[in-house]
Order: sequence, then C-alpha cells, then structure tokens
Amino acid sequence: MNRDTTITLTTHSVEETLALGERIGRGLTGGDCLALVGQLGAGKTYLVKGIARGLGVKNERSVNSPTFVLVNEYNGRVAIHHLDAYRLGSADELIDLGFEEMCADASIAIVEWADRVPEAMPANSLWIRIEVAGETDRRIEIRCSDATLAKRLADAGVGPSR
Repeated sequence: MNRDTTITLTTHSVEETLALGERIGRGLTGGDCLALVGQLGAGKTYLVKGIARGLGVKNERSVNSPTFVLVNEYNGRVAIHHLDAYRLGSADELIDLGFEEMCADASIAIVEWADRVPEAMPANSLWIRIEVAGETDRRIEIRCSDATLAKRLADAGVGPSR
C-alpha cells in the first residue's frame, strides 16, 4: 500500500475476518490509532479480536465490545485501548475518557463507531469500514494515509491476494 491508499477486501466467514484482523495486528505498533466503522453486527468486534491476537493478546475471549463500559484494555506486545463511541454524545466525551493520551502513548487505540466522533480521530488514523455483504460475507475497506503504517500493514500481509 502506498500513501493515501484504500484497499477493499471481502471476507467470507468469521474465521476469515479474525485472520484479517490478526494480520492487521501484526502490522501495528505503539501509537497507532484505528477508527472502525460499520453497522451493528457487521463484525467490528470480531475484527478487534483478530487484531488483539495479532498483537499477542493471549486470551481472545477477554476481547469484548466495550459498549457499556466505553473502554476495555488488553495486554499484548503493547497495551491496547478498545473504545466504543456508540453511546457518546460528542467528540468531547471521547476526549474526556483520555483518548488523546491513549493515542499519544506507546499503546494502540481502537475506536468502534468512530464515524460518530470523526473530529476526535487523529489525522493519521487507520480507517476501517466493514459492510455486511451477505450472511457471512463482509466487505472491508481499509484507508491509510500514513506511508509508514501502510508499509507495515503490507509487510504483514494486509492487502489484496496476489
């Protein structure tokens, strides 16, 4: 992937979505921020489970949607902050949770429902849109404007099949 790159992939099962997430996770490093977008039930949390696996989280079952608690934290090779903006009324509420600090430190921040708070997301965020394309099929669009992150993702196998 090059600068300002968007790639679109289709997964055909939960397992394929988890595997894509794992590849994404292998390409991430501290300071990365992910913005996830998709309707209820699209598979955002499954993708996060895969990302956590790729980041070395041992207990994948501990990775759950933070809808009611707003922030879950997991320990892998770096700390992961998993946030849910669905119930937030504004970007200020996300910032009040310490989001800016989460993005600035050596951890990774993943925000589900990021389209509800786009003004809070850092300019170099990795945007991932998941759309239901069938009973188990998901169309996943990955948009990256950070050339270094794009290279790390490509090196981790995130991209169209060759």
